[in-house]
Amino acid sequence: MGGNAVVVGGGIGGLAAAMGLRRIGWEVTVVERSPVLDDAGAGISLHANGLRALDVLGIGDAVRGASRPQYTGGTRVPGGGWLSRMDGAALERTLGTPIVGIRRSVLHRLLRAALPPECLVTGAEVTAVDRTDPDRVRVAVGDGEADGDGVRDADLVVAADGVRSAIRAQLFPGHPGPAYSGSTVLRAITDGPVELASDFELTWGQGAEFGHIAFADGRAEWHAVLGSPPGVRYPDALAAMRDRFADWHDPIPALLDATRPDAVLHHDIHELVEPLPSFVAGRVAILGDAAHAMTPNLGQGACQALEDAATLAAALAAAPGIDAGLARYDAERRPRSQAVARAARQAGRMGQQLTHPLAVSVRNTVLRLAPSRVTLGAILRHADWTPPSLTPDA
Repeated sequence: MGGNAVVVGGGIGGLAAAMGLRRIGWEVTVVERSPVLDDAGAGISLHANGLRALDVLGIGDAVRGASRPQYTGGTRVPGGGWLSRMDGAALERTLGTPIVGIRRSVLHRLLRAALPPECLVTGAEVTAVDRTDPDRVRVAVGDGEADGDGVRDADLVVAADGVRSAIRAQLFPGHPGPAYSGSTVLRAITDGPVELASDFELTWGQGAEFGHIAFADGRAEWHAVLGSPPGVRYPDALAAMRDRFADWHDPIPALLDATRPDAVLHHDIHELVEPLPSFVAGRVAILGDAAHAMTPNLGQGACQALEDAATLAAALAAAPGIDAGLARYDAERRPRSQAVARAARQAGRMGQQLTHPLAVSVRNTVLRLAPSRVTLGAILRHADWTPPSLTPDA
């Protein structure tokens, strides 16, 4: 079964969805409002579930080749002591892969390279979707000035337009939309290679977290998550982070010193606290952050979007019709992704968002005493996902 699809949004989820649909024989157009597809951002960790989804989509090996495995690291306290250690080798033995770290820009380029250039329309915005016809969706694109403007008819629209999805707001006008999580994040990639003793670390203080991800080229991403009112910004963000983390353990000062001031990104973290009642409305499927925006505390945001993309393609390939395929997609993806979102929110409350000294002390004691199998099990709970096949008979 093939058809014509319009994917709204050229981020990780949208590009992955386009790849999956093309692999099952669909014609796909990706509409992205930015003039160029997003090579910005810092870095992410990909767990086994995200890598398995990329295998199904056809670029798993390419992504692994551009990534750095995370074999060493864990969670620390500001003075440098360890709360828990990460055993990437044990993960690899259990799942077939360790967690890997990759720059967002590299992942975007690999996803984009898997699509023909003619299916990508940039500098154009989907302003409305019309579902009057139950078998087709009419998509209004642009404002009359950008290339690709006009009206497109599609058998399917995939709304991958992010946490502030305009299509989600149109389809579910009673939904409150994204809510501020109470935390803001600053992040950057170092200007050059840095000497690091581990592949990945998190450090938890009172109401603050600092972490790093090492990349294959020797550079690293760092992030600082702070409890903060929304909208707070710093005249010099890098200087503010140097002050905030001045007495935290190495290599935190070195990571900040290796960063250009203009490289620091700052975003408030928003999430969908109220779950959507469905990821499907007629012939529109909602995917990625538009469907289940979550806090980054489990490192599962991109992985869940990749799962969405692989599952959507597999469901459409296996079902007797588009509507049946979309119903299967919703049934398979909504319970799992919303459960992961709840777990991420809870992880944040027990991690960076803890501020009371007694609560922090109790948490730290529990983590220090927990057997390594408990830490491993917490990762496996979300990362051990079996991908679907895009071949119905497989």
